[in-house]
Amino acid sequence: MLTYPRFDPTALSIGPVNIHWYGLMYLVGFAGGWLLGRWRASRPGSDWTATEVDDLIAMAMFGVVLGGRLGYVLFYEPMAYLADPLSIVKIWNGGMSFHGGLLGVIFCFWLHARRTGRTFWAVSDFVAPLVPIGLGAGRIGNFINGELWGRVTDVPWAMIFPGWEAGPYPRHPSQLYEFALEGVVLFCLLFIFSSRRPPERAVSGLFALGYGFFRFLVEFVRQPDAHLGHVALGMTMGQLLSLPLMLYGMYLLWTAYRRHA
Repeated sequence: MLTYPRFDPTALSIGPVNIHWYGLMYLVGFAGGWLLGRWRASRPGSDWTATEVDDLIAMAMFGVVLGGRLGYVLFYEPMAYLADPLSIVKIWNGGMSFHGGLLGVIFCFWLHARRTGRTFWAVSDFVAPLVPIGLGAGRIGNFINGELWGRVTDVPWAMIFPGWEAGPYPRHPSQLYEFALEGVVLFCLLFIFSSRRPPERAVSGLFALGYGFFRFLVEFVRQPDAHLGHVALGMTMGQLLSLPLMLYGMYLLWTAYRRHA
């Protein structure tokens, strides 16, 4: 069994202001996506400019934070936040939904496509390889916070996480599994695939399929939310939300190559 490094969730305190590691991980994700986006825009054959990348990343930041937080509130703990509405803005305590953030970003893609005269899928395909950087950074933030841990296990790399909710039991470090799959592996897949200039919407399709599959897989060892448990057919909420994402990803890949042929 491995020892969980007990991090202080506060990275820096300046007077009454506390800067949390969780928030810094979001900044790392956006900064990494912005730098990679600018690099991709500078490559030969790209019809993107650095200014367009700047505008899109700024819009996406707003969409991720707003959509991710509202998605978590609606999908996972609606009654708790209805009882304490002010806690909705306390994102430094954790509680962001990928699926809600995705909806927020999709809306930003649509706005950017209208402003620049591009198709929605041209914008989506350009951004998809940038997203795993933020996903991976977010999972590291979850690990530092000691939240979203896995189920009880006896594997040699199990950890005992802090807090009475986790209990004194060794658990899967599922945050690190998601960092590896949703962050590192998905980034490599999308980066290599997009460099081969596939037909429009194919990169977006691979992202939806890849993220949905990896998230569905990790949910088997991730502890379900205590107030939700297994919501339907023995599946967790994360698996239930990932199923349509996988199906839609397969549909996008099929239509992309069918249109190309």
